[in-house]
Amino acid sequence: MMQGLLDAIARGFQGGSLEFALPDGRRFTLGAGEPRARLRFRSAAALRRVMMAPALRLGEAYMDGDWQPEGTDLKDLLGIGVRLEAHREHQTALGRWARLRSLLGEINTPLLSRRNVAHHYDLDESFYRRFLDADMHYSCAYFREPGQTLEQAQQEKCALIARKLDLQPGMSVLDIGCGWGGLAMHLAQHHGVHVTGVTLSEGQLRAAQRRARERGLEGRVEFRLQDYRDTPGQFDAVVSVGMFEHVGRPQYRRFFERVAELLQPQGVALLHTIGRECCPGGTNPWIRKYIFPGGYIPAASETLAAVECSGLWLTDLEVWRLHYARTLEEWHRRFQARREEVSAQFDERFCRMWEFYLQASEASFRDGDLVVFHLQLARDRRRLPLTREYLYP
Repeated sequence: MMQGLLDAIARGFQGGSLEFALPDGRRFTLGAGEPRARLRFRSAAALRRVMMAPALRLGEAYMDGDWQPEGTDLKDLLGIGVRLEAHREHQTALGRWARLRSLLGEINTPLLSRRNVAHHYDLDESFYRRFLDADMHYSCAYFREPGQTLEQAQQEKCALIARKLDLQPGMSVLDIGCGWGGLAMHLAQHHGVHVTGVTLSEGQLRAAQRRARERGLEGRVEFRLQDYRDTPGQFDAVVSVGMFEHVGRPQYRRFFERVAELLQPQGVALLHTIGRECCPGGTNPWIRKYIFPGGYIPAASETLAAVECSGLWLTDLEVWRLHYARTLEEWHRRFQARREEVSAQFDERFCRMWEFYLQASEASFRDGDLVVFHLQLARDRRRLPLTREYLYP
């Protein structure tokens, strides 16, 4: 019966095999072809629970210690799972109820948005310091040259964003979802602009304000606990890095309308977001429950449809393919180097949750359909150079 269920789940999939090994010696196979990976389960009951809702319960079972990779890395095993999930999405259309349920989970009012942000970003700052770069950028780095360190690649990203915003000294910049302030402080220090950063995380706000004081930037950067929907004024540039994934589809049109309202007539905006290269879908239930409640990763078609209604010009669209896989690989390496400290600060289940999150995310960028989109937007079609040479000096 179990093998029949697994065959039905993986019908037509030839992108790899997952073998489930039980304590009594029984083994079952999901999928076909190479590569192959084995999961050793603690009990048959644990395997049955996972098979009832694999997208949610595979991660939960790993957190609970109900299974372990055997003879392979977790990352490689999850790569097979990512390819299988993509195969199933292409073979089976998302049902009407599933689409509605996903959308309802993305209705992010200001109150819900703040609650969702607190779930992930209000963890102690010291935890994130253990695996992020020295300037605490919690988003995809830009590896412009082979062999660059994570610190170098994050600074390359900041420099490229500055070029895409076409910044000049004295300009005003709004950073929507400013995190711990790394990008805002980079732009103020290196480009002579004044940056206003808004976040919904109280922990990030305190850290960003402290870091700005330590660098003597109080008069050049300002950080606020504020929703982008409530931010007043107009700016020469608007940037948002790694925040759009939390907006939710019901708010897409309003998001870009607000960007247009917040820009001066000659203003430029840059949106940096994770995106999917395939058609629209839903959010993985494990990710939504444990990592990013209210989140959704958009297809380009969904994003551009909202831009088209905003009055903004799409002046450039760039796709970063494997940069986030490299970023996540380095985050996981640093996380593992200080895993004992994390376990002491939180607990073993928390560590296993973050292991699964980081490795599954890397697999999704390396073996799945996730990429990073860079959308450059302007209110005036004549505002920016006509060719892209200015982006790559």
